Amino acid sequence: MKKMKRAVVCTSVLVGMLGLVGCSQNESASEGGNSNASQGESKPISIMAVLHTPEVPDKKIQNMIEENTDTTLDIQWVPQNNYEERLNAAFATGTLPQVIYVSGPEMFYEALRDDQFWEIGPYLDEFENLKNLKPDVLSNMEFEGKLYSIYQGRPLSRQGIIYRKDWADELGLEAPTTTDEVYEMLRAFTEDDPDGNGRDDTFGLTDRNELQYGAFKSVASWFGTPNQWGEKDGKVTPEFMFDEYKETLDFFRDLHENGYINQDFPVTSKTDQQDLLKTGKAGMYIGSMGDVETLYRDATDLNPDVEFDVHNYVEGPDGEYGIWSIPGYSRMLLFPRSSVETEEELKHILNFYDQMMDPENMNLMTWGVEGEHYEIEDGKAQSIADNQQANDREVKPYLSLEIGEPETTGKYEGLSTYEPKTKATELEKDNENYLIPDLSVGLVSDTYVQNGDRLQGIIDDATYKYMLGQIDEAGFDAAVDNWLNQGGQDMIDEYTEAYNAQ
Repeated sequence: MKKMKRAVVCTSVLVGMLGLVGCSQNESASEGGNSNASQGESKPISIMAVLHTPEVPDKKIQNMIEENTDTTLDIQWVPQNNYEERLNAAFATGTLPQVIYVSGPEMFYEALRDDQFWEIGPYLDEFENLKNLKPDVLSNMEFEGKLYSIYQGRPLSRQGIIYRKDWADELGLEAPTTTDEVYEMLRAFTEDDPDGNGRDDTFGLTDRNELQYGAFKSVASWFGTPNQWGEKDGKVTPEFMFDEYKETLDFFRDLHENGYINQDFPVTSKTDQQDLLKTGKAGMYIGSMGDVETLYRDATDLNPDVEFDVHNYVEGPDGEYGIWSIPGYSRMLLFPRSSVETEEELKHILNFYDQMMDPENMNLMTWGVEGEHYEIEDGKAQSIADNQQANDREVKPYLSLEIGEPETTGKYEGLSTYEPKTKATELEKDNENYLIPDLSVGLVSDTYVQNGDRLQGIIDDATYKYMLGQIDEAGFDAAVDNWLNQGGQDMIDEYTEAYNAQ
């Protein structure tokens, strides 16, 4: 697998500014990196970091990282809403920092082709920790066969079901293992008075205005739909030109016609979607299984007797289970040649990130100070609830700078005392046995870069209209023809040519 082209649609770009001077204390780092740092000659590393919290973080953790790595950090925090604009401005004016965090290479295709960023693949084996980053994830980030980035790791698929177990028990239902059983649970949650109050005031599925991270894409996976792009008749073909996509459309159209899903789901926000589950109006949520703990905590404030459970394995009509996957990262780090002027400077920067992959430093960045921000129980980290404000102020913002994942950095995984949350983590790992990759990952389509979002809007609009019963199959097919004529056929041809050239 290689890097997903469409990630930029769902995830905003991230960047930051970090100053780094001094010498490395990490004896396991490369000789070139240590020599470079020990002479104190390298200029600071600049990074512009996305700010996901309301306030700029306290420097407590930053000062400790500086001491551990013998560096000086100069971090410019940019609010998430302004991040992409700031990145574009820096690129246009030739003032990019030395390290930028991006969700994908799409916005820098031409710059990559023009050798404006360092190719780092040949250097990773020189660093004791960086060389342990996952080969499959690194492969997913390659651009035209070259590696330019290290990454922030993420589970390949968190997708599954969160449902009202107390409702299911009341109705004698087990966790659904087929699409038919999912449908039956949604019907029963709507029609069979699962809360026992004698009123017709519940329905099955709560969904929102996202085709990817809402319910639609996971259900499409159960029906056997490709993940964004698949192979058909020897060509790289979009998911919506497969019969399985239309089967998914029919499934949702039926749910909508029968009232088994919130009727306004195409315009429902994630907050409102989750509120429908928390308040006892809906009984099933399809999305990230890890959301179950937050949903439970809020729901019990309203109903102390509520019970949730999670489940992942749902077979489609073909008797198989599959689930769509991301490429294994949320952000990739690029190193512009305009600001990283020499190989020596590049190795200095890589040496810093090699140090940051040491468990001590990664735990500091992720969890904070043991005994102050978190405690260890059963080999896992648990934030200290009484110090949550300090965690939010002093620790949480630094998650923007993390790289790797627990398997490659040795950092602590989080501990949960809520059993469904622990189960969700295990099911995320189980999903890795059933992943559906995106065939276009690592491929380049110039038409996609120029017009991909506009073209996707044609299909998204037709998808919603079909599910709502506003157009029939002929109307959906007409939208596909429009997509092909507006540039979609060029995308198919370009992806197919790139795929065959691999």
